[in-house]
Amino acid sequence: MSAVPDCCDANSPAPSKAPCPITGTTGTRVQPQTVKAILKDESLRRFVRTTYYFCPEPDCGVVYFSERGDCFSIEDLRTTVWQKEPAGNRLLCYCFGESEQTIAVELAATGTSKALDRVKEHVRLGRCACDIRNPRGICCLADLRAAIARLAGTAEPPD
Repeated sequence: MSAVPDCCDANSPAPSKAPCPITGTTGTRVQPQTVKAILKDESLRRFVRTTYYFCPEPDCGVVYFSERGDCFSIEDLRTTVWQKEPAGNRLLCYCFGESEQTIAVELAATGTSKALDRVKEHVRLGRCACDIRNPRGICCLADLRAAIARLAGTAEPPD
Protein backbone atom coordinates (compact mmCIF):
# COMPACT_ATOMS: atom_id res chain seq x y z
CA MET A 1 0.00 0.00 0.00
CA SER A 2 1.49 3.34 -1.04
CA ALA A 3 1.39 6.38 1.19
CA VAL A 4 -0.87 9.27 0.28
CA PRO A 5 1.22 12.42 -0.31
CA ASP A 6 0.74 15.27 2.13
CA CYS A 7 -0.75 18.06 0.04
CA CYS A 8 -1.26 20.48 2.90
CA ASP A 9 2.26 21.13 4.09
CA ALA A 10 2.11 23.90 6.68
CA ASN A 11 5.91 23.92 6.82
CA SER A 12 6.37 24.87 3.17
CA PRO A 13 9.40 27.08 2.49
CA ALA A 14 7.22 29.36 0.32
CA PRO A 15 6.93 32.97 1.47
CA SER A 16 3.95 33.89 3.64
CA LYS A 17 3.06 36.82 1.34
CA ALA A 18 3.19 37.42 -2.41
CA PRO A 19 1.88 40.05 -4.85
CA CYS A 20 -1.35 39.34 -6.74
CA PRO A 21 -0.48 38.88 -10.44
CA ILE A 22 -3.37 41.15 -11.45
CA THR A 23 -3.24 44.09 -9.01
CA GLY A 24 0.06 43.67 -7.19
CA THR A 25 -1.83 43.73 -3.88
CA THR A 26 -0.05 41.75 -1.19
CA GLY A 27 -1.72 38.39 -0.72
CA THR A 28 -1.31 36.10 2.27
CA ARG A 29 -0.58 32.40 2.05
CA VAL A 30 -3.57 30.08 2.38
CA GLN A 31 -3.42 26.39 3.09
CA PRO A 32 -4.33 24.17 0.12
CA GLN A 33 -7.09 22.50 2.17
CA THR A 34 -8.87 25.88 2.43
CA VAL A 35 -8.67 26.50 -1.31
CA LYS A 36 -9.85 22.98 -2.13
CA ALA A 37 -12.76 23.19 0.31
CA ILE A 38 -14.04 26.45 -1.16
CA LEU A 39 -13.64 25.72 -4.87
CA LYS A 40 -16.63 24.55 -6.91
CA ASP A 41 -16.31 21.02 -8.27
CA GLU A 42 -15.41 22.13 -11.81
CA SER A 43 -12.81 24.58 -10.47
CA LEU A 44 -11.29 21.98 -8.18
CA ARG A 45 -10.40 20.02 -11.33
CA ARG A 46 -7.90 22.81 -12.15
CA PHE A 47 -6.29 22.73 -8.69
CA VAL A 48 -2.61 21.84 -8.67
CA ARG A 49 -0.38 21.07 -5.73
CA THR A 50 1.45 24.34 -5.11
CA THR A 51 1.39 27.34 -2.78
CA TYR A 52 -1.69 29.57 -2.91
CA TYR A 53 -2.31 33.12 -1.72
CA PHE A 54 -5.49 35.09 -0.94
CA CYS A 55 -5.93 38.46 -2.69
CA PRO A 56 -7.87 40.86 -0.41
CA GLU A 57 -8.23 43.64 -3.01
CA PRO A 58 -11.98 44.43 -3.33
CA ASP A 59 -11.70 45.49 -6.99
CA CYS A 60 -9.80 42.39 -8.08
CA GLY A 61 -11.74 39.38 -9.33
CA VAL A 62 -8.96 37.03 -8.26
CA VAL A 63 -9.47 35.38 -4.89
CA TYR A 64 -6.65 32.82 -4.94
CA PHE A 65 -3.43 32.86 -6.93
CA SER A 66 -0.51 30.50 -6.89
CA GLU A 67 3.22 30.97 -7.00
CA ARG A 68 2.99 29.44 -10.51
CA GLY A 69 0.50 32.06 -11.72
CA ASP A 70 -2.67 29.94 -11.48
CA CYS A 71 -5.72 32.01 -10.48
CA PHE A 72 -9.16 31.26 -9.07
CA SER A 73 -11.79 33.99 -9.26
CA ILE A 74 -15.01 34.73 -7.44
CA GLU A 75 -16.89 32.62 -10.00
CA ASP A 76 -14.77 29.57 -9.07
CA LEU A 77 -15.94 29.52 -5.44
CA ARG A 78 -18.78 27.86 -3.54
CA THR A 79 -19.23 30.90 -1.29
CA THR A 80 -19.01 34.65 -1.33
CA VAL A 81 -15.90 36.44 -0.12
CA TRP A 82 -16.75 39.43 2.04
CA GLN A 83 -13.69 41.39 0.92
CA LYS A 84 -14.96 41.14 -2.69
CA GLU A 85 -18.63 42.00 -1.99
CA PRO A 86 -20.32 45.40 -1.65
CA ALA A 87 -20.92 46.54 1.92
CA GLY A 88 -24.29 45.89 3.50
CA ASN A 89 -24.98 42.20 3.84
CA ARG A 90 -21.55 40.61 3.61
CA LEU A 91 -21.05 37.33 5.44
CA LEU A 92 -18.26 37.86 8.00
CA CYS A 93 -18.34 34.63 9.99
CA TYR A 94 -18.45 31.65 7.66
CA CYS A 95 -18.94 29.15 10.49
CA PHE A 96 -21.87 30.73 12.34
CA GLY A 97 -23.51 33.05 9.80
CA GLU A 98 -22.80 36.44 11.34
CA SER A 99 -23.18 39.10 8.64
CA GLU A 100 -23.20 42.86 8.38
CA GLN A 101 -26.98 42.69 8.15
CA THR A 102 -27.45 40.58 11.30
CA ILE A 103 -25.13 42.92 13.20
CA ALA A 104 -26.87 46.06 11.88
CA VAL A 105 -30.31 44.70 12.82
CA GLU A 106 -29.09 43.83 16.32
CA LEU A 107 -27.46 47.26 16.73
CA ALA A 108 -30.66 49.01 15.62
CA ALA A 109 -32.82 46.95 17.97
CA THR A 110 -30.62 46.93 21.07
CA GLY A 111 -27.86 49.50 20.59
CA THR A 112 -25.24 46.77 20.83
CA SER A 113 -24.20 43.58 19.10
CA LYS A 114 -23.40 40.32 20.82
CA ALA A 115 -22.09 38.74 17.60
CA LEU A 116 -18.52 38.75 18.87
CA ASP A 117 -19.55 37.11 22.15
CA ARG A 118 -21.57 34.46 20.31
CA VAL A 119 -18.69 33.56 18.01
CA LYS A 120 -16.15 33.60 20.87
CA GLU A 121 -18.32 31.11 22.75
CA HIS A 122 -18.44 28.81 19.72
CA VAL A 123 -14.65 29.09 19.40
CA ARG A 124 -14.24 28.31 23.11
CA LEU A 125 -16.35 25.18 22.63
CA GLY A 126 -14.17 24.07 19.70
CA ARG A 127 -16.89 24.48 17.06
CA CYS A 128 -15.21 26.81 14.59
CA ALA A 129 -13.74 25.65 11.30
CA CYS A 130 -12.25 28.91 10.06
CA ASP A 131 -9.27 27.14 8.54
CA ILE A 132 -11.69 25.44 6.13
CA ARG A 133 -14.79 27.68 5.90
CA ASN A 134 -13.29 31.18 5.85
CA PRO A 135 -11.89 31.92 2.37
CA ARG A 136 -8.80 33.46 4.01
CA GLY A 137 -8.32 30.32 6.09
CA ILE A 138 -8.01 32.26 9.34
CA CYS A 139 -10.20 33.19 12.30
CA CYS A 140 -12.86 35.82 11.60
CA LEU A 141 -12.82 37.47 15.05
CA ALA A 142 -10.68 40.47 13.99
CA ASP A 143 -12.90 41.07 10.94
CA LEU A 144 -16.03 40.69 13.05
CA ARG A 145 -14.70 43.09 15.71
CA ALA A 146 -13.85 45.71 13.05
CA ALA A 147 -17.25 45.33 11.36
CA ILE A 148 -19.13 45.82 14.62
CA ALA A 149 -17.13 48.98 15.33
CA ARG A 150 -17.70 50.27 11.80
CA LEU A 151 -21.44 49.54 11.88
CA ALA A 152 -21.80 51.00 15.37
CA GLY A 153 -19.88 54.11 14.29
CA THR A 154 -17.28 53.75 17.02
CA ALA A 155 -13.56 54.30 16.67
CA GLU A 156 -12.60 51.44 18.96
CA PRO A 157 -13.70 47.89 18.25
CA PRO A 158 -15.28 46.06 21.21
CA ASP A 159 -13.39 43.19 22.86
